[in-house]
Amino acid sequence: MPFMMTPKGGRCQGFRGGPMRVEDVAMNPDTPPPVNRYSPGLAHVIERNIHALLARRQKDEREKNFQDRLADGITRFTGSMRFVYLHLVIYGLWIVVNLGWIPGVRRFDPTFVVLAMVASVEAIFLSTFVLISQNRMAAMADKRADLDLQVSLLAEHEVTRLIRLVSAIALRLDIAEGLDPELLELAQDVAPERVLDQMEMDERLFDGENASP
Repeated sequence: MPFMMTPKGGRCQGFRGGPMRVEDVAMNPDTPPPVNRYSPGLAHVIERNIHALLARRQKDEREKNFQDRLADGITRFTGSMRFVYLHLVIYGLWIVVNLGWIPGVRRFDPTFVVLAMVASVEAIFLSTFVLISQNRMAAMADKRADLDLQVSLLAEHEVTRLIRLVSAIALRLDIAEGLDPELLELAQDVAPERVLDQMEMDERLFDGENASP
């Protein structure tokens, strides 16, 4: 179908007013690619991936329960300079008052036993909140690692299929590189469980060699 470039809402239009299709672009190689209205320096697929990741992050934030929100809020506050300044003021006044450096103010903790108890209890609770946040972040990191592994396995499978296809084309055209032994080896599917077993075996052998005198 012939087409013309007609701006309408930022999309390329054909004679019938519909969006420009891939086959329309193929009929006219001089047609410029569609412009990304968000970030002209990025490809559309990168922009799509960024938006998908941001949407997933916002979804995870909305699905957090009250305990996770509380732990994250406390952890975020304790990791800020405001927390440091607040403790400098509180502990500084506590020490100054109980040292008797402020005339007219009675000392309420001359041995600093209460101060040590408060600091110890605070450290226990803060460390617990930090561990809760770290556990949740570790679970999210495990999910991302699983996703990276699945994408890597899919990419490896696609590359293997492409190598087989190119090798078949090379053999059909009587190209000598199609019989390259290394190329034939790369055309084989990789079993991830075998790779992990081999890595563990090599690691045990390496540790055994280092442990031996």
